[in-house]
Amino acid sequence: MFCPNCGKEQAGDSTHCGNCGANLVQKPGIEPGTSYMSIIEYAGFWKRLVAWIIDSILINIINLIIGIVLASFIGTDIPEDDIDATFLAIFYPLSFIVVWLYYAITESSSIQATPGKIVLGIKVTDSEGKRISFLRATGRNFAKIISTLILLIGYIMIAFTQKKQGLHDIIADTLVVSK
Repeated sequence: MFCPNCGKEQAGDSTHCGNCGANLVQKPGIEPGTSYMSIIEYAGFWKRLVAWIIDSILINIINLIIGIVLASFIGTDIPEDDIDATFLAIFYPLSFIVVWLYYAITESSSIQATPGKIVLGIKVTDSEGKRISFLRATGRNFAKIISTLILLIGYIMIAFTQKKQGLHDIIADTLVVSK
């Protein structure tokens, strides 16, 4: 049996997870020894969309602060004609890095969720319910580019796949589940 909270495999007679302390007492109607995969609740399209909106607001606030700080430094040493081009040449790569680190760090952390996912009570796991690595979280984040480039079909797939996976989840072999 696997812990429904952290995904660690447990001895069959355990009542609490040895890793995170979560209660392992079986819910009524669930047979003892039932695998993690058969009792998890996948996070659907709308729940994930709301989490993404919350995360987008937070990322935009971070990028706004970076933009203000960057603008205050750029305006001093660059000719006025080149300020906009210089600002964008620095800001866009920084913004890309912020988004990458925001998702990769939070989804590979012990919490396994971005702030938006935390608010909605969902987290990212591997296909066995375990925490994903920073590398897998990075791959999942970059796979979102593909989900976006194909007219957002990679995201729309979440509403129609059995495990509520988007294309980026399938590529990275991840699940988004309720805590």
